[in-house]
Amino acid sequence: MVMSPGAIARYAGAVMSRWKPDADGRLIEAALVLFDRQGYEDTTVADLAASAGLTRRTFFRYFSDKREVLFSGAGELERLWVNAVTGAPKGCGAMVAMEAGFAAVAEVFTERHSFAKIRARIIAANPELQERELIKLEKLASSVAAALEERGIEAGRAALAAYTGVQIFHLAFARWIAQDDPGGLLPLMHESLEELREVLTS
Repeated sequence: MVMSPGAIARYAGAVMSRWKPDADGRLIEAALVLFDRQGYEDTTVADLAASAGLTRRTFFRYFSDKREVLFSGAGELERLWVNAVTGAPKGCGAMVAMEAGFAAVAEVFTERHSFAKIRARIIAANPELQERELIKLEKLASSVAAALEERGIEAGRAALAAYTGVQIFHLAFARWIAQDDPGGLLPLMHESLEELREVLTS
């Protein structure tokens, strides 16, 4: 049974920070709840739209398909990381410039810890979503690499630093959602980077 907008809001309020009361925010809320409660495969676009109090036509104004509702923050994440790399101190190396994005990325997730836990659970239960996650991470790494190249860093070094950084983020993120510390993502990213340096020198 499709949940009403009121039921969606009550459920979501118990597990995540409140989203903006606009159409895309309501659709994200509805997706988080319905995908988690009744499964991604068993939830249709019509279900999401109805639960958000919207029409199917309105849904497609914001998202190309139901997968994309869970990945709507990818563009923001990419923008924050690229801007941080661009704004890193002049003359710093590839890894230092890449690492400048850690703080910006971690900040945006601090208030989304509960959301991130549920989203990760939904993705882990569905191979199609896991594939989509990997595609988004690939795009993120490519954009960070391009930003490093814009700083004059050689392409090979830029790619190595970017892909290393995104993998560190991915591993730290998995640790973060397994904990109950919303502000713990940044320390975990730095910790993972230090672990990598220890491995390389051991």
